[in-house]
Amino acid sequence: MSGVTREFLSELWRYRELLYFFAWRDVKIRYKQAILGAGWAILQPLFTMIVFTLFFGHLAGISTGGTPYPLFSFCGLLAWMYFSATISQGGNSLISNANLITKVYFPRLLLPAATAVGGLLDFAVGLVFLILMMIYYGTHITWLVLIAPVFLLLMVILAMGASMLLGAMNVRFRDVKYTIPFLLQLWLFLTPIIYPVNFVPPRYQGLLALNPMTGIVEGLRASLLSSGSIDWGIIVRSCVVTLAIFAIGLVYFRRTERVFADIV
Repeated sequence: MSGVTREFLSELWRYRELLYFFAWRDVKIRYKQAILGAGWAILQPLFTMIVFTLFFGHLAGISTGGTPYPLFSFCGLLAWMYFSATISQGGNSLISNANLITKVYFPRLLLPAATAVGGLLDFAVGLVFLILMMIYYGTHITWLVLIAPVFLLLMVILAMGASMLLGAMNVRFRDVKYTIPFLLQLWLFLTPIIYPVNFVPPRYQGLLALNPMTGIVEGLRASLLSSGSIDWGIIVRSCVVTLAIFAIGLVYFRRTERVFADIV
């Protein structure tokens, strides 16, 4: 596995200019003829946050441990929007680039990797707005902010691993295209975005930790918003599952990519 990972990183570095080209192309296509452009990176989680705040923060009265609910939900949604958008595009990246795959040789893993890299622009735009919200609510920054990049890296690794796995499966089994939206809808409610982990009964919290996005979202909240202490048990389990998904996705992608051009 370590050899496959080294080869993966080596190809990303060797073809970094092509990776940048694919990532920038995806960004331009996503916002082509869009009046608001990258502003949608803010508006999508913002409007969703408003709906969540109204129904779950006010009507349902979900407690967030002292963190303002708009800030609590927007932070989680920011990570989720990146993750879901990357999987949606990455899972279909090979099919949507079928003409390119059958005509020109290049490392096929650049296509799902480019969606993960290109999505970071949207995430960065949303992160700026999150910082402005933190200033508005008077959030105090602690030393935990120094470990926020660790959770950001895990988020990218998870999105890239899932994209490689689903993208490769989608070439062989076109049902995957229709499964991805359903999977993401289910995954959303299994991730503590509209509720904190302690909202779930203790006997189910261990299962919730097996969702890799649980540790990522909770870690980002704790490090950026100083929303309580970090539950390292949940973080460790989420990290293990994240690395497992990445490993499975990378190995499966490598084993199947030789036939992509024949069946895509």
